[in-house]
Amino acid sequence: MASTVMRIFTAFGPPKAEKKSDAIRFGILGAAQIAPLALITPALSHPEVIIQAVAARDHTRASAFAKKHNIPDVHTSYDEILEDPSIDAVFIPLPNSLHFEWAVRSIRAGKHVLLEKPSTSNATEASILFNLPELKVPNAPILLEAFHNRFHPSLHKFLSFITPSDVVHVHTDSMVPWLMLDKDNIAFNYKLSGGSMMMLGTYNFGVIRMIFNDNPIECLSCEPGIFGDGIHDQCDTDFKAKFRFPNGGIAEASTTMRGSVLWKPSEARVTHREVVVDDKALPAGKEKVCTRIVTLHGFIHAFIWHRIDVKDSFVIRDKRDRRPVKSWTESKSYKAYSYKEAGGEFAELPGEDWWMSYRYQLEEFVNRVRGRDTQYWVEGEDSWDQMKMVDMAYEKSGLGLRPTSDFR
Repeated sequence: MASTVMRIFTAFGPPKAEKKSDAIRFGILGAAQIAPLALITPALSHPEVIIQAVAARDHTRASAFAKKHNIPDVHTSYDEILEDPSIDAVFIPLPNSLHFEWAVRSIRAGKHVLLEKPSTSNATEASILFNLPELKVPNAPILLEAFHNRFHPSLHKFLSFITPSDVVHVHTDSMVPWLMLDKDNIAFNYKLSGGSMMMLGTYNFGVIRMIFNDNPIECLSCEPGIFGDGIHDQCDTDFKAKFRFPNGGIAEASTTMRGSVLWKPSEARVTHREVVVDDKALPAGKEKVCTRIVTLHGFIHAFIWHRIDVKDSFVIRDKRDRRPVKSWTESKSYKAYSYKEAGGEFAELPGEDWWMSYRYQLEEFVNRVRGRDTQYWVEGEDSWDQMKMVDMAYEKSGLGLRPTSDFR
């Protein structure tokens, strides 16, 4: 227990690294609540990252934000950050509806971009953004959708127990207690591309696609919940969706942003088809089969807490009539707060057990900017596919796609 408290304490108050003279200087567009968790705190321990500037529509708010987080420069507008030659990269934690425009503007200004998820409001915007000609030239700016949880060692350890072609069913759920979000929150503002699928369910969709290592071919159903007050009727407060994948597997996703006060960690549970296990010790006429279920508890904020459960159910049976002779279950649990702890092929990768998923993400972002190898990356095509899945669910729900920006 003491080690867990110390790990979490260090994650939120990491040791401060001595900054290199050529460190990447970030500007933040918007004094958003997510910025300290997503970038400012992780940057403290990275020797190649300096948070140099912030801008917000409210200059007073931006000044207070800068003072609180020891950010040297406060700019009067987002454009001023993009025009600042000392800024190498920008972090965009703006409302969803503004992601597309300011990502495009930033790339055209020659800045590297760390873009809060979801990357855009819909697949149309994603197709334009991730296919910008400015991204195809030599020494092009780096663009990354900030799906922080996908960089954490626990998720890759979890995936190591999964055979995508054998997956028959996936269950995912996530939640936010209702006390954290009121009706006026941007999460429930349609014009700002709000909705539970956009704000939280996108995590479910992302991990499902990683499990199948593929994209869904159909959304079979999507049942949204709404306030029904005539104001927020196009924004889902919660949803339950079901998808079919090319291998015939079914995935279910459920999210609520009006959940119980008692917080429940996110969960991804994967059921494999029955497979025959080679066992030369068995007599002729007998076969051994296994059905595997793998569960990751805490797939969104694994750096706080997570657990990977692997349950293998074995049966020895007659080949002719499939009559069971013997059955048993073997269960093991794992954790992986660092790649060293994940072991195996991951053991030599960098990281400390107190690193947040955001810190792992920042490590790879810097590596890509520096032209170094990255162990994991969310490619532009992946982000585009992600928005296709979100659109698929919104179309099935009857709520309609989130609005497309007029900016070009």
